[in-house]
Formats: sequence, structure tokens, C-alpha cells
Amino acid sequence: MEPANTYDTASALCERAAELQKQQRLEEALENYDAAVAIEPDHSETLNRRGILLAMLRRFDEALRSFERALASLPASAETWTNRGNVLGELKRLEDAVASYDRAIALSPEFFGARYCRALALAELGRFEDALASLEKALTIAPGNADAWTHCGNVLFALKRHEEALACYDKALAIRPHHAKTHNDRGVALAELGRLKAALESYDKAISLKPDPAEALNNRGLALVELGCIDEAIESYLAATAIKTDFAEAHFDEALCRLLVGDLPRGWEKYEWRWKRKDRRWKIRDFPQPKWLGDADVRGETVLLHTEQGLGDTIQFCRYAPLVADRGADVVVVVQPALRSLLESLPGRVRVLADSDALPAFDLHCPLPSLPLAFRTTLESIPARIPYLTPAKERVEAWRARLGRKESLRIGLVWSGHRLHKRDRHRSVPLGHLAILARAGYELFSLQKDIRDSDQGAFDSIGIIRHFGGELADFGDTAALASLMDVVISVDTAVAHLAGAIGKRVWIILPYAPDWRWLLEREDNPWYPTARLFRQTRAGDWSSVVARVLEELRRLAPPG
Repeated sequence: MEPANTYDTASALCERAAELQKQQRLEEALENYDAAVAIEPDHSETLNRRGILLAMLRRFDEALRSFERALASLPASAETWTNRGNVLGELKRLEDAVASYDRAIALSPEFFGARYCRALALAELGRFEDALASLEKALTIAPGNADAWTHCGNVLFALKRHEEALACYDKALAIRPHHAKTHNDRGVALAELGRLKAALESYDKAISLKPDPAEALNNRGLALVELGCIDEAIESYLAATAIKTDFAEAHFDEALCRLLVGDLPRGWEKYEWRWKRKDRRWKIRDFPQPKWLGDADVRGETVLLHTEQGLGDTIQFCRYAPLVADRGADVVVVVQPALRSLLESLPGRVRVLADSDALPAFDLHCPLPSLPLAFRTTLESIPARIPYLTPAKERVEAWRARLGRKESLRIGLVWSGHRLHKRDRHRSVPLGHLAILARAGYELFSLQKDIRDSDQGAFDSIGIIRHFGGELADFGDTAALASLMDVVISVDTAVAHLAGAIGKRVWIILPYAPDWRWLLEREDNPWYPTARLFRQTRAGDWSSVVARVLEELRRLAPPG
């Protein structure tokens, strides 16, 4: 390494630093910038270049200080304000980054870089409408910038404007046709639009272009699952993890496929990868106590079992709590407040708390969805002693009085799940599809608390569904009401699990690509012996499913 000559001018040192930087000799380049700054401490251009180099070295705090020294000397530099914003973004000071970009834009309204980087920060903040406006302005300045078109597509996708997102990806590819990531993003938009075969073509193109195509391989697997090609999907996930061994999303998606086809042992093992997913939507409790996965003796220990995912998952997996108690443990189960009163009916030495309650002392812990792994559950050993939850008698009697005299077969209906669920558009049924049940003469009761705005017209038109809304204070009330039904008909949501757990006859209507717990093809389900499954035979076709349900209802009891 050539030491900087202390007699060199600052200009010569900067030129040498720039040349060393081109050669990727970054530490030597930094020494020369430092020497230049020692000669001219307030030279804004040197300080700006030095900040850029420090950012390349991922020394972001030092880079920020260098940019701020540069701005102290030359506050009118839009470029330096933009560079400062970029470093603040790396430091996750996103609001400050946006403010820095705003200063740059005020100084230079036509500066593409500031508007584009501002959009990236706004998108990371979840301010997608603002990000879109910033990108649209950036694209009027540089309409040939493929990155801006791609990012515009990503923002529109986040806003669920999928057709417009697709158009942006196509514009980006018209400018830069061999960009793997854009082909991958385009595939995601096509998949969301239900154009799965076209999505596969986009993923295949991305895979062919990219030396490290793990993400596209994983997305390809997701599309294959939607098409019902499970074995091919698993192959795609395996190919992704062969390239990127720590790719948690692909390991987890493989787990879902393994569980779906009944390969529970391998499925549970892979299911633990959920904790490492970047897009994890579930609650993580970080306890100092050891995590129990069935390998340690729990006799005399206090074991905390805690909720992690949705209400349905809690209902499905809480059945293991008495089994842990049977091993000699004192069991504390922490669940969502809406489930606490119902889960207090769990048999055995089990204490139930809401997740807002203070926790007692405990020795070991296990998330509820990890209990099947702890018990090495196979299809044959699923603990399905039904019921394992029981509605309170006083609530049942109160609802019995509320319903009044029974006139005909009573049907409890659930047609939509949580609107924020990732697969809601697949699993929820527009209420209008159930209108034929209303015309059959049965008594219909809503077992869901809310009616979506999009379903209100159908609800008013049907007219005879009794809806209780806020009277269902928690799932203890829902269980009591469900227990008074002759049959519960539900989409794949928490009430389906609830009805199965209390031993009620439940008919579950499923999309073409079902969730893993319902397995494939079969009409029964080993988790819930009283369940019967009605599956789409064609993606999106709810009419034929409801027609089969009505036919079976007529066999069960003639209409009144």
C-alpha cells in the first residue's frame, strides 16, 4: 500500500482516492480521502465523496457525519442531501431520510435520484400512495429508467392494483428485457391475478437469467401449489434451498406441502423454519427459558404453551395441552383474549391465561404450533378425542332462550374469514353464493361477528339470516351458539376449528388449493372427526360446491 504523501495537494489525493476506488482498493482510497480532508477540512466535494466511500464500506454512522460536514460547508448541494438520505435509510431512520430527500428536491426539483430514493423510503415506511406519487414524478423526469418502472410496479402491487403493477413491469422489461428480478416480480403479479401458467413462464424466465434464482424457484413452487402440482412444487422448493441453504421461506413452503400430502414427520421439522422467515406475520415470544420440543422430561416442571398465529391455529393445537399435563407437567396456556373463556374448558391440569395477562414463573415453553413436532405426530397419531372444548352450560341456555322455538333444520353459517389473511380471496365466499340455501326453507344463523360491506347487499337480499354481531362477546358465545346448530357450514376459518373442537357436525367448504390441515382429496379430516369437506374441483368455482352442500342438506333433512 502506498502511503499518502503529506506534501500532496488535496486535489491530487482526491484523484488518487478515486482511482483506488475504481480498483476496489477501498481502504486505501479512504486513507487518501482522509489525508485530503486533513489538508482541506471543509472541502464539501471531498467530504461528499468520502461519505459515499464510507457507505460502500457499510460504515454508515461515519458516512452520515461526513455528509453533514459537507452540507455545513455547502448546504445547497442536492446530491449531498440525497446521499445523506440514503445513509439515513440504511440506518433505518426513514422519516429523517425522507426529510433529507425533500431538502434535495427543494433545491433541485428535477433531480431524479432524490425523487426515486424518496419513493423507496416512503414504500419502506408503508406510505405507498406517497411513494407512488414520488415515482410518477420521477418517471416524468426519466421515463426510460427501468428500475423506477419496476419499483412503481412493486408499489402498485402493495396497493393491490395488480393489473397496473403488471403494466409497469412490462414497461420495465421493454427497456431492460433480461432483468431477472423484474421477470420474477411480474410473475408474482400474474399469480395474484390468477394467471398461474403465465406466472410460471415469468418465473422460468427469471430462473434462466439469474445465477442465483432461489426466490423465483420458491415463487414457482407457490404457483404450482395453486395449480395442484404438489410434487413439482416440492421439487422447486428443494431446488431453491439447494442454492440457498438458509432460505427460510422455501423451507417453510416445503413444510406446508409435506403437511398437505400427509408427510407429517418431515412437515413438522420443516415447519420450524417459520421463525426465520423475513415476512413473518406471527408473534414471537423470546423467553430465556428453554424451548421444549418433546425431548426433555417435564415431570414436575411448569410448561408455558403460548399462542403464535391465528385463532384457528390456537383452537387446533390447544388439544395438546392436556397431553403435556399427562406427562406430569403443570401447564399454563396463554391464548388470545377472545378464546380464554372457551379454552378454560380444556380437560386436565391446565391453566389458561390471556396473552395480555402477567405470566407466572415457568421452566420450559413451547409455541402451540410446535406441539405436533414435540409429540412426533403422524396422520395415525393425531390426538382427535372429540370434544376437547365445551361451551359453558349457562351460555348455551342463554342462547337457547335467545333463539326461541326451533322450526326446521338449524344451520350456522360462516362465509368469510379475516380480511387481512394472506389467502382471504381464495377461502372466503361472497355471500351471494349461499342464497340458494336461504330459498330451501332452513333456519339460517350467522356465526360471524361482522358482515363485510361487499356482502351487505346480499345479506339484505337474503333477508332470513339471523345475525347477532356484537352479541357474540367472545368465542365462548360463538361456541354456545354453534352447539345449538344441527350443522355448521363454514369456510376455512376459526369457526370451522371451533365447531370441530366441540364435536359439532361441521361442513367445511374449501378452495381448490386448500390449507395444509385439510389434506388432499379426502372428504373427512383426521383432526376433526365430525368434519366433512366440500372442495372446489375448479379454482374459483363456489357455485358447484354450494350446490353439493344443498344436496347433502336435503339428504340430511327435507326442507321445512
